[in-house]
Amino acid sequence: MKLTSLHLLLTYVCNFECEHCFVWGSPGQSGTLSLGGIRDILRQGLELGTVESIYFEGGEPFLFFPVLARGVQEAAAAGFRTGALTNGYWATDVPDAMEWLRGFAGALHELWVSSDLYHAKEELCPEVRHAMDAAQEMGIRCFTLSVAQPAEMAVSARGQLPAGQSAVMYRGRAARMLALEAPQHPWHEFVTCPHEDLREPGRVHVDPFGNLHLCQGLCIGNLFRTPLRDICASYDPETHPVVGPLLRGGPAALLQQVGLPHRDTYADACHACYDARLALRTRFPELLGPDQMYGVV
Repeated sequence: MKLTSLHLLLTYVCNFECEHCFVWGSPGQSGTLSLGGIRDILRQGLELGTVESIYFEGGEPFLFFPVLARGVQEAAAAGFRTGALTNGYWATDVPDAMEWLRGFAGALHELWVSSDLYHAKEELCPEVRHAMDAAQEMGIRCFTLSVAQPAEMAVSARGQLPAGQSAVMYRGRAARMLALEAPQHPWHEFVTCPHEDLREPGRVHVDPFGNLHLCQGLCIGNLFRTPLRDICASYDPETHPVVGPLLRGGPAALLQQVGLPHRDTYADACHACYDARLALRTRFPELLGPDQMYGVV
């Protein structure tokens, strides 16, 4: 496994509680990386020798701004390309947003701002516009990340969503809150994983506890207990008890492995996979966790 990018879930805590959230982010969540933990991850990324970029996500990473800023600075100083994902709550106006971003000057290469009807009453709210304008002033490349409403899934299935907009992936909170609002499909049709390269992942997420996620809630090890270099060297997707069935037959194969009653229809492959993983958690607690990823507060 040749990793080129590590996406750090700086925290599970968020000031929002969006219905589509992969990681169940909310004010009531727990789990935040320390600066020491970030430095450990950066060190292991350097030792691995293939990692090129470090991204900081959440939850909402700007809630822990001093640690985020120092983490970005140290990642850039170590030679990594850096990025951060935020909902932009802090950008009350352009001058204030520039003050927030000043500590990233020369260190943060990309800023991604969530902008859709899950985060505000309009697709491009004032805070997002302020963050984008401030980033441009500071010389930071800025992009928006927009997710469509479930009712638009029939359109997205035909590849006709507006440019820059993504469809909901029904895992995490979305599997519980939004899935039934979307068009449903027979479970046996989901024979591949459409979003993640499970055999040769180039990117993984690292959560506050050190878990390495191929997909949110699907783990291959913990780099605070086992060195990242060893996890990558020993990763065998075919023998992984969850990844293996997904590679052989997608979520449908995983549902069959569960051997328990399941729904006849699902909104998408993520919905079917997430449902199967929920049923398998007691069998593979080290691989399907932590609780935060499954809505257990």
